[in-house]
Amino acid sequence: MGGKVLVLMYHRMGPKERYMVRSRANFLSDLERLYKLGFRPVTVSEYAENRMTIPPGSSPVVITFDDSHPSQFRLTKDGVPDPNTFVGAWLGWAKNRPDFPVKATFYCNANGPFGPEREGRRKIAMLQSWGSEIAAHTRNHVNLAKVSPEKGRKEVAESVLYLENRGARVTAFATPYGVWPKDRSWLDKGFRWNGRLIKFSSVAAAGSGPGHSPVSRHFRPMALPRIQAYPGTKGIDDWLKRLGQKRYRVYVQP
Repeated sequence: MGGKVLVLMYHRMGPKERYMVRSRANFLSDLERLYKLGFRPVTVSEYAENRMTIPPGSSPVVITFDDSHPSQFRLTKDGVPDPNTFVGAWLGWAKNRPDFPVKATFYCNANGPFGPEREGRRKIAMLQSWGSEIAAHTRNHVNLAKVSPEKGRKEVAESVLYLENRGARVTAFATPYGVWPKDRSWLDKGFRWNGRLIKFSSVAAAGSGPGHSPVSRHFRPMALPRIQAYPGTKGIDDWLKRLGQKRYRVYVQP
């Protein structure tokens, strides 16, 4: 079964549109365009493991966020999601679109995550209760090609343990900067750390284009391409424009 799958990559929300920064207005526009085009959200692991549960005839979109920056998810003084963050904006938009819930994959570092340490466990629980996924991204956002294999494994393993200790269920990983270790076999096949097996069902890159259908012979879950959420060439606007021009076709749920 053919067709491409859009895996989108967001970083920070900001007032001005630039590389790695998406404005609130444009993020909401992204959601609306995707919704009208028949996309419905799935997590990376649901895509990688081919267990997507969206309505027949719709197309999956995988929305991912890197680095667990506070602009992705922040709580107000009242303890509710800040509407000026990705999560808060999405929640408000989805109130009238319950079939497009806050269901995404958050590749997190050991930075709270999303800011204050005291809120990390609560934010993880909230995201997972909505259907979102918490995934690993190394503890300190290191370039895996520039550290020793031992240091690389330590960064990856400690990222998983940090998130699990805050209630996360971690099965996916994204390489910082989209860079793999020089010997990627330990990341592809899994490795042991202090007696614990660390193994992922998928590893995501930092950018490229649409991915293959999970039933395609070309599908490679350990090297998932993603589309940067910015307006430049090969960014989200470019790929949605190509879709409108029917220059490629997307995977449709049977």
